[in-house]
Amino acid sequence: MKYDFSTSSNRENTNSEKYTLRVEKFGTNNITPVWVADMDINSPIFVQNAIKKRLEHPIYGYEEIPNSAFQAQINYLKYNYNTSYTLNDIFYSHSIVASINVAIETFSEIGDNIIVQTPIYPPFFTSVQQQKREVLYNPLVKDTNGKYKMDLENLKKQINNKTKLLLLCNPHNPTGRSWNKVELEELLEICIKNNIVVFSDEAHCDLVYDNSHVPFSTLKNAKNITISAYGIGKTFNLSGLSMSTVFIQNKLLKEKFNTIYKKYHFADGNVLSHVAFKEAYTNGQEWVGELKTHLYSNYLLLEKLCTKFPKLIKLTPTEATYLAWIDCSGMNMNDKQLNQWFINEAKLGLNSGISFGENGSLHMRLNFAVSGEKIKIILKQLDLALEKLN
Repeated sequence: MKYDFSTSSNRENTNSEKYTLRVEKFGTNNITPVWVADMDINSPIFVQNAIKKRLEHPIYGYEEIPNSAFQAQINYLKYNYNTSYTLNDIFYSHSIVASINVAIETFSEIGDNIIVQTPIYPPFFTSVQQQKREVLYNPLVKDTNGKYKMDLENLKKQINNKTKLLLLCNPHNPTGRSWNKVELEELLEICIKNNIVVFSDEAHCDLVYDNSHVPFSTLKNAKNITISAYGIGKTFNLSGLSMSTVFIQNKLLKEKFNTIYKKYHFADGNVLSHVAFKEAYTNGQEWVGELKTHLYSNYLLLEKLCTKFPKLIKLTPTEATYLAWIDCSGMNMNDKQLNQWFINEAKLGLNSGISFGENGSLHMRLNFAVSGEKIKIILKQLDLALEKLN
């Protein structure tokens, strides 16, 4: 391996959200935090070096994002996913959640329905609620193997003339699904038939393990109803630099989105994010490949541990992301008790599944994007606690 993921730098006392908010969220500092979806893995050294080089110039004033940075992302996405984006299709955003909110305001009115498929990253439904739209819940369903699927028949029954937008998480957080082409085409057919715009959050697109990611916009006729969001945060562990992008290929959708987008003055981000963004997409291909090998190795270690306690916990089969979705219904606890058990017995700070929607109840989300050294610590703590409970 060219890159070493066996150890990582200590994040204590660095203003890391994951560590700084431990007392506020879990009531104690005496836990290993595995909740916030960033990595306890050093960001790529080539990005670090590019940032250091830029810092040699002592002026950090307003900057325009260079087209070369956007072009690097366009080239990367085309090479990996056969997309056909151009510079004219792109919008800068500091946050995919901010982009979701622009899309909600652009393509719906107060009181309209917006489709959300739970369990899901909480800002999907909270953004809808905060903008006084109605959440149209279309819960995912599990098959006999514990794999999640879209319930498209249920979706068809719920759609009405106020249904304007669908928020798609592709790949899916927290279940780890990488939606395949057939599934996405079936969803697309429903949305086209009912004039529903699709916002596709593709933040985890580079972290698919067994198959190839399918961007929603690459489906036949999808570009006419699709807003696609990408970023450097998940793939390259650069969330703190706050730079993502939105691609819209349809002219009318683009014009409508831009009207609301300009209203909030997104501007051009910060000096260092431009450098990191370009460097990551220009030179990150090999790093991403090796990162995925490491992450999947961590997942397999977690899977092995879970199989020791089949009556207590079940690990949802993953296809993508570094977020493990654990069914804890066998532990015979309610959601509050589960959360406290992980804090007090396993000394781990996870996300409670109920925060991802009602059908996330009795599940927990664990972030396994950590160094080889740290995954051993996490698994040891969990193993000892489960052994005691068993």
